[in-house]
Amino acid sequence: MAPINTLVSYSVQSVKVLDEDGSVDISLMPELSPEQLKALYEHMVLTREFDERMFKMQRQGRLGTFARVKGQEGAHIGAAFALRPEDWLVPAFRETGALLLRGLPMQQLLQYWSGDERGGAFPRSLNTLPIAVPVGTHMIHAVGIGWALRYSGTEAAVLTFFGEGATSEGDFSEAMNMAGVFQAPVVFCCQNNQYAISLPFTKQTASPTVAQKALAYGMTGIRVDGNDVFAVYRVTKEALERARLGLGPTLIEAFTYRVTDHTTSDDARRYRSEEEVEAWKRRDPIERLAKYLRAAGLLDDDGVAAVQAEAENRVAEAVTAFEAIPPISPEETFKHVFADLTPPLAEERDALLRRLATGASPGATKGE
Repeated sequence: MAPINTLVSYSVQSVKVLDEDGSVDISLMPELSPEQLKALYEHMVLTREFDERMFKMQRQGRLGTFARVKGQEGAHIGAAFALRPEDWLVPAFRETGALLLRGLPMQQLLQYWSGDERGGAFPRSLNTLPIAVPVGTHMIHAVGIGWALRYSGTEAAVLTFFGEGATSEGDFSEAMNMAGVFQAPVVFCCQNNQYAISLPFTKQTASPTVAQKALAYGMTGIRVDGNDVFAVYRVTKEALERARLGLGPTLIEAFTYRVTDHTTSDDARRYRSEEEVEAWKRRDPIERLAKYLRAAGLLDDDGVAAVQAEAENRVAEAVTAFEAIPPISPEETFKHVFADLTPPLAEERDALLRRLATGASPGATKGE
C-alpha cells in the first residue's frame, strides 16, 4: 500500500490595488467607468451616513440593537457591486451597504432593526435573503440556492457574507464542504474584521489566514485588502464569473477592521486599545477612494460637500418615511415567519387574538 503524502504545499494569494495614499496598481485596476467610480464613492458615503444616523437613533431609543458597518464599507460594498440582478445575495448582519446597493429601501432596514417583522420581508425581486443574525447558519442556505441554480442550469451565482467568527462554527464547514463537493456557484466572502465580539482572530484559529481554509474543501481561496474597494470588487467579480461558468466556489477573505463596537450593546474599549483603533481609522476605505478620485479629477471639495449633503437628505427622508409607518398589528407579525403560515403558528396567532379580544395582556397566563 502506497503511503499518503500528508505534506501539502500551498500559498495564499493576496490582492491590493489601491494604496492608502490613493495610488493604484494599474495592472490590477478593474475596468470601471467614471460613473461607476463616482457611484461607488456616493454609495459608501451614503452607507456611512446611514450608519451614523442609525447609531444616534439607537442611543435615543428609536431603534434596537444593531451591528454597525463603519470602516467596513469597502469590503461589503465592493463585493456587492460585482453582483448582477439575477445573482443572489445572502447576507449576515453587517452588510448594510450591500443591502442598500441591492435596492432595499432604507426605511425597511430601519423597520427591521426597530423590531418590526415587516422589515425582514425583503422584496422577492431583489434575490436577497433576509438578515441572518445567527452566526453562520445562512451559509448553508447560500449553498442550497447555489445548488438549485446549478441543477436548473441557471447562469447565476450566490454571494454570501460572514465574519471570521463564523469560520469557527460547524455551519461554515458544512457549507464549504457541500459547495466544494457539488461545485455550487457560491462565493463565500469573509469580512475578517479581526474580532469575533471580544475574541481576537489569533485566539480562535491556528490558521494564519481564513483564505487558506479553502484548500481543505477543494476550492480557490484568496485574501484581499478589505479596505481597498477596487481589490474587493476585482476579486469578487472574477469569482462570480467563475461560479457562473460552472468552475466552482471561491472563498474570499476581505481583511478589514471593525472600528466601532461589535454591536450597539458592546463596549470594545474593554478588549482592545485606542491606539489600535486609531491606526486602522487612518486606513479608512472612503478616504482612500476619495484620494484616488481627487487625483483622477473626478472629485473636489465641492463634490465632497455635495455627496455628503445628498446622503444626509436621503437618510433624513428615509427616517421620516420610517417613522410615518403605522405600527404592525399583532396578527400581521405572524405573516413574516414562514412563506406559508404553519398550523402551530396559526394556533398561536388565534390564541393571541382571542386573548387580546378579552382585554388581557399578550403575555398573560391562567390565574393572572
